Amino acid sequence: MRVVAGELGGRRLTAPRGRATRPTAARTREALFSILGDIAGARVLDLFAGSGALGIEALSRGAANATFVDSQQSAIDAIVANRAALDLERRSVVLRADVRENRWAVSGASYDLVFADPPYASDFGALLGRLLPPVLAPGARVVTESDRRAPLDLTLPLRIERRYGDTLIRIHQARET
Repeated sequence: MRVVAGELGGRRLTAPRGRATRPTAARTREALFSILGDIAGARVLDLFAGSGALGIEALSRGAANATFVDSQQSAIDAIVANRAALDLERRSVVLRADVRENRWAVSGASYDLVFADPPYASDFGALLGRLLPPVLAPGARVVTESDRRAPLDLTLPLRIERRYGDTLIRIHQARET
Protein backbone atom coordinates (compact mmCIF):
# COMPACT_ATOMS: atom_id res chain seq x y z
CA MET A 1 0.00 0.00 0.00
CA ARG A 2 1.32 3.44 -0.95
CA VAL A 3 0.42 7.12 -0.62
CA VAL A 4 -1.34 8.02 -3.89
CA ALA A 5 -0.36 11.65 -4.44
CA GLY A 6 0.98 14.86 -2.95
CA GLU A 7 4.36 15.50 -1.34
CA LEU A 8 4.52 11.89 -0.07
CA GLY A 9 3.14 10.31 -3.25
CA GLY A 10 4.53 6.84 -3.90
CA ARG A 11 5.82 6.33 -0.36
CA ARG A 12 5.05 2.92 1.16
CA LEU A 13 2.64 2.55 4.10
CA THR A 14 2.61 -0.20 6.71
CA ALA A 15 -0.75 -1.92 7.27
CA PRO A 16 -1.82 -3.46 10.59
CA ARG A 17 -1.23 -7.18 10.90
CA GLY A 18 -4.20 -9.52 10.75
CA ARG A 19 -7.54 -9.31 9.05
CA ALA A 20 -9.25 -6.96 11.50
CA THR A 21 -8.41 -3.94 9.33
CA ARG A 22 -9.21 -3.48 5.65
CA PRO A 23 -7.27 -0.52 4.25
CA THR A 24 -9.06 1.71 1.77
CA ALA A 25 -7.97 0.72 -1.74
CA ALA A 26 -5.67 3.12 -3.61
CA ARG A 27 -8.23 3.50 -6.40
CA THR A 28 -10.90 4.50 -3.89
CA ARG A 29 -8.56 6.93 -2.10
CA GLU A 30 -7.58 8.51 -5.41
CA ALA A 31 -11.24 8.96 -6.43
CA LEU A 32 -12.20 10.28 -2.99
CA PHE A 33 -9.49 12.94 -2.93
CA SER A 34 -10.36 13.94 -6.48
CA ILE A 35 -13.92 14.61 -5.27
CA LEU A 36 -12.72 16.47 -2.15
CA GLY A 37 -10.47 18.77 -4.16
CA ASP A 38 -8.21 21.26 -2.37
CA ILE A 39 -7.76 20.40 1.30
CA ALA A 40 -4.77 22.65 1.98
CA GLY A 41 -4.71 23.75 5.62
CA ALA A 42 -7.49 21.37 6.70
CA ARG A 43 -7.59 19.98 10.23
CA VAL A 44 -8.28 16.25 9.85
CA LEU A 45 -9.80 13.65 12.17
CA ASP A 46 -9.32 10.02 11.07
CA LEU A 47 -11.62 7.77 13.14
CA PHE A 48 -11.21 3.97 12.97
CA ALA A 49 -7.90 4.93 11.33
CA GLY A 50 -6.45 1.47 10.68
CA SER A 51 -3.17 2.15 8.86
CA GLY A 52 -3.85 5.90 8.84
CA ALA A 53 -3.87 5.87 5.03
CA LEU A 54 -6.71 8.40 4.67
CA GLY A 55 -5.27 10.89 7.16
CA ILE A 56 -1.77 10.45 5.75
CA GLU A 57 -3.09 10.97 2.23
CA ALA A 58 -4.70 14.21 3.46
CA LEU A 59 -1.42 15.36 5.03
CA SER A 60 0.42 14.51 1.82
CA ARG A 61 -2.04 16.72 -0.07
CA GLY A 62 -1.60 19.74 2.18
CA ALA A 63 -3.76 19.24 5.27
CA ALA A 64 -2.35 21.16 8.26
CA ASN A 65 -2.61 18.35 10.80
CA ALA A 66 -4.34 15.07 11.56
CA THR A 67 -5.58 13.19 14.60
CA PHE A 68 -5.68 9.41 14.21
CA VAL A 69 -7.98 7.36 16.45
CA ASP A 70 -8.19 3.58 16.64
CA SER A 71 -8.79 1.06 19.42
CA GLN A 72 -6.64 -1.78 18.07
CA GLN A 73 -3.00 -1.91 19.14
CA SER A 74 -1.96 -3.35 15.76
CA ALA A 75 -3.49 -0.29 14.05
CA ILE A 76 -1.79 2.11 16.47
CA ASP A 77 1.55 0.38 15.83
CA ALA A 78 1.08 0.75 12.06
CA ILE A 79 0.12 4.44 12.32
CA VAL A 80 3.07 5.20 14.60
CA ALA A 81 5.43 3.42 12.17
CA ASN A 82 3.95 5.29 9.19
CA ARG A 83 4.22 8.67 10.96
CA ALA A 84 7.87 8.03 11.80
CA ALA A 85 8.78 6.75 8.32
CA LEU A 86 7.14 9.78 6.69
CA ASP A 87 8.30 12.36 9.25
CA LEU A 88 4.75 13.35 10.22
CA GLU A 89 5.06 13.34 14.01
CA ARG A 90 4.86 17.13 14.35
CA ARG A 91 1.76 17.35 12.16
CA SER A 92 -0.23 14.54 13.75
CA VAL A 93 -1.47 12.94 16.96
CA VAL A 94 -2.31 9.29 17.56
CA LEU A 95 -4.88 8.23 20.17
CA ARG A 96 -5.58 4.65 21.14
CA ALA A 97 -9.22 4.92 22.08
CA ASP A 98 -12.59 3.39 21.44
CA VAL A 99 -14.50 5.95 19.36
CA ARG A 100 -17.53 5.38 21.61
CA GLU A 101 -15.59 6.72 24.62
CA ASN A 102 -15.39 10.16 23.00
CA ARG A 103 -11.83 10.83 24.33
CA TRP A 104 -10.94 12.20 20.90
CA ALA A 105 -13.53 14.99 21.15
CA VAL A 106 -11.21 17.35 23.04
CA SER A 107 -12.84 20.53 24.23
CA GLY A 108 -12.13 23.29 21.74
CA ALA A 109 -10.97 20.89 19.00
CA SER A 110 -12.43 21.64 15.60
CA TYR A 111 -12.02 19.65 12.39
CA ASP A 112 -12.56 20.58 8.75
CA LEU A 113 -12.42 17.03 7.41
CA VAL A 114 -13.37 13.80 9.18
CA PHE A 115 -12.88 10.25 7.93
CA ALA A 116 -14.97 7.51 9.55
CA ASP A 117 -14.38 3.95 8.40
CA PRO A 118 -15.86 1.75 11.16
CA PRO A 119 -16.00 -2.05 11.01
CA TYR A 120 -18.52 -2.99 8.35
CA ALA A 121 -20.52 -5.27 10.63
CA SER A 122 -21.31 -2.49 13.11
CA ASP A 123 -23.73 0.42 13.20
CA PHE A 124 -21.94 3.58 14.30
CA GLY A 125 -24.15 6.00 12.34
CA ALA A 126 -26.36 7.16 15.20
CA LEU A 127 -23.42 7.41 17.60
CA LEU A 128 -21.31 9.45 15.17
CA GLY A 129 -24.33 11.61 14.44
CA ARG A 130 -24.32 12.61 18.12
CA LEU A 131 -20.56 12.80 18.75
CA LEU A 132 -19.33 14.62 15.64
CA PRO A 133 -21.30 17.91 15.47
CA PRO A 134 -19.58 19.54 18.49
CA VAL A 135 -16.12 19.08 16.89
CA LEU A 136 -17.00 20.05 13.32
CA ALA A 137 -15.89 23.41 11.97
CA PRO A 138 -18.54 25.30 9.99
CA GLY A 139 -18.86 23.64 6.57
CA ALA A 140 -16.75 20.65 7.61
CA ARG A 141 -17.00 17.52 5.52
CA VAL A 142 -17.44 14.03 6.97
CA VAL A 143 -16.44 11.11 4.76
CA THR A 144 -17.84 7.72 5.69
CA GLU A 145 -16.86 4.37 4.25
CA SER A 146 -19.14 1.36 4.59
CA ASP A 147 -20.32 -1.76 2.84
CA ARG A 148 -22.77 -0.80 0.10
CA ARG A 149 -25.28 -3.30 1.54
CA ALA A 150 -25.17 -1.67 4.99
CA PRO A 151 -24.71 2.10 4.52
CA LEU A 152 -23.51 4.15 7.47
CA ASP A 153 -26.29 6.69 8.01
CA LEU A 154 -25.45 10.02 9.63
CA THR A 155 -27.84 12.81 10.51
CA LEU A 156 -25.64 15.34 8.69
CA PRO A 157 -26.75 16.42 5.21
CA LEU A 158 -25.52 14.02 2.53
CA ARG A 159 -23.79 15.78 -0.36
CA ILE A 160 -22.16 13.03 -2.42
CA GLU A 161 -22.40 9.25 -2.61
CA ARG A 162 -20.18 6.97 -4.71
CA ARG A 163 -19.83 3.22 -4.94
CA TYR A 164 -16.54 1.44 -5.62
CA GLY A 165 -17.26 -2.28 -5.84
CA ASP A 166 -18.77 -3.23 -2.48
CA THR A 167 -17.48 -0.04 -0.83
CA LEU A 168 -19.82 2.92 -0.38
CA ILE A 169 -18.31 6.37 0.16
CA ARG A 170 -20.58 9.12 1.45
CA ILE A 171 -19.59 12.73 1.95
CA HIS A 172 -21.69 14.73 4.41
CA GLN A 173 -21.32 18.42 5.09
CA ALA A 174 -21.89 20.36 8.30
CA ARG A 175 -23.84 23.56 8.14
CA GLU A 176 -21.85 26.75 7.47
CA THR A 177 -22.93 28.52 10.67
